[in-house]
Amino acid sequence: MPASGKARASVFEVEIVEDDGDWARVGDIDSLIDNAARAAFEAAGDGHKTAIVTVALSSDANVAALNERFRGKAKPTNVLSFPVGNGAPGGQLGDIIMALETLEREAAEQGIPFEHHLQHLVVHGVLHLLGYDHETAADAERMEAIEIEVLSNLGVANPYTGALETGTKD
Repeated sequence: MPASGKARASVFEVEIVEDDGDWARVGDIDSLIDNAARAAFEAAGDGHKTAIVTVALSSDANVAALNERFRGKAKPTNVLSFPVGNGAPGGQLGDIIMALETLEREAAEQGIPFEHHLQHLVVHGVLHLLGYDHETAADAERMEAIEIEVLSNLGVANPYTGALETGTKD
């Protein structure tokens, strides 16, 4: 067991599927996604011995259709997470679907590197698959604290303040 006392996954896989959109223009996208997903899982995946996450790289059009079908919102969103629930075969946690155009637009509007925004939303999606949400202020604060810590370890500024967090929090 690691020094932190948390058990770590014996097997963690990230499957990346290019569904739609010109994601090829994003350099080293597989490593960006894999590193962010692993970091999120290591920070919050207690109790999972085996975990498989599928990340689908898609377009606004496809994500808008999924968002309408499953959430009743007829518009694209940056990321959707679909947990498989308890008892899923082979440790599958669920799917994360990302909308290229929305991610690009948001990164430009926020004045942040696309790659940082992508990693933030991968972390966010993995946390949703692990059961975290932001429905209440307390839940949002808990989820955001994990995101900030994970992203800081990846060298990504706090997505809520823009500052790079350093050191550990008590």
